[in-house]
Parts: sequence; C-alpha cells; structure tokens
Amino acid sequence: MVYQIITKEGFFKIYSGLTASLLRQATYSTARFGIYETLKDFYVEKSNVSKPSTAVLLPMSMIAGALGGLVGNPSDVVNIRMQNDSSLPTEQRRNYRNAFDGIYRICRDESAGTLFRGLFPNLVRGVLMTASQVVTYDIAKALLVDSFHLDASKKSTHFSASLLAGLVATTVCSPADVVKTRIMNAKGSSGGAVSILLNAVKTEGVGFMFRGWLPSFIRLGPHTIVTFLALEQLRKFKLGM
Repeated sequence: MVYQIITKEGFFKIYSGLTASLLRQATYSTARFGIYETLKDFYVEKSNVSKPSTAVLLPMSMIAGALGGLVGNPSDVVNIRMQNDSSLPTEQRRNYRNAFDGIYRICRDESAGTLFRGLFPNLVRGVLMTASQVVTYDIAKALLVDSFHLDASKKSTHFSASLLAGLVATTVCSPADVVKTRIMNAKGSSGGAVSILLNAVKTEGVGFMFRGWLPSFIRLGPHTIVTFLALEQLRKFKLGM
C-alpha cells in the first residue's frame, strides 16, 4: 500500500492529513493521558496507596478516554476526511488545505454539528483505547517488575510493557475504529452507528470489524511505544508529571 501510494500519488501523500493528525494528538491524547494521570495521582494522594488496583484504574481510564474522545472529535473528523480524500472521485474530493481549513469549511458548508459526527463510536473508542492502553501498560509494567524482576526505570522495561499495550489496544479498538471511520467519512446523512454496523455485518460479515488490523498495529504499536517512553522520561525529570 505504501509503495502504491508513493509511486502513483507521490511521497508526501503518505502524510495526507498530517496537520489534522497533529491537532488530534494535541487535543485527544493530551486530554486522555492528562486526565488519567491526574485522577491516578489524586487517588494515590487521598487513599495513601502506592499502586491503585485494576478495579480503580479501569473506571479512571474510561472517564479519561471518554473526555479525550469528546475533545478530539472535531480534529478526528477532519483527519479521516483528509486521509481518505484521494480515494474519492475527483468531483467529490474536499481538498482541505490543512486541519483548520477543514474545520472552517465543515462549519461553513455543512454545520458545526458535523464536527461531532460519529461522536458515540468515538467516545466508545476513546474508552476502549485508554482502558486497554494505559491500564494494560500499568499492569504489564508491574508484572515485568514484580514477576520478571526487570528494572522499573529501564527503557527496555518501558518498551516491553508499551509493546504489549499496543497489541491489546489495537485488537480491542478495531471494531470501534472501523465503524467510526465509516461514519466520519460518509457524505450527508448515512445513518447512525447502529445502522452502519448492522449493514456492514449483513453485507461483509463479522470479520469486517478487524479489517485493517495490521496497518492499525503498524501505526498504533510504534505510537504507543513512543508515547509511553516519552511519558516515562517526563515523569523521570518531573516535567508536568
């Protein structure tokens, strides 16, 4: 796929929607990670425990994921449209110049409400992603340290735990990701999440929910690893953590 895009459309096409993707990370990711760490620190401070249990971490991550999905939905709509633009017929392409142009034109030509199209599956995905990603990372890190006696401060430990978190997150989030993408990329009124899901299952089978798992992991795996390695360094040097 990468080879075909580069040879047929040019090298920079593999970075289609980069501004929207950066804006999404600057809203969605910072919100969910920031809220999760804040809730976790608040609980540790109030309850005087060093490690919150999974039963405590899970609802914290779900709240953080839902709020992150809400904050990041507008940039996610623009991101998906920009990335999928070249697959549309020429007359249907939107040709947004950047993320902010996309947001402006959506509000002007459609409505501000369009920026929150697919909000429900995006909230579900935010909950699933954050719960599977951050909780899996915390559990995997604790397991590697307690059971395999790895050094909690070593980057190799952080790398291993984040790789496991990326695998789990990709698998758990795949169904919500597929439905969310179809809704956000749709033109006009194409039905809600349930009708799109039922129609896809009817015409393509249940397996459609895991379509694109490998490219999703190729994206989410390194993304998760880099994110947690960076977070651990921020925590080490007490920069905002």
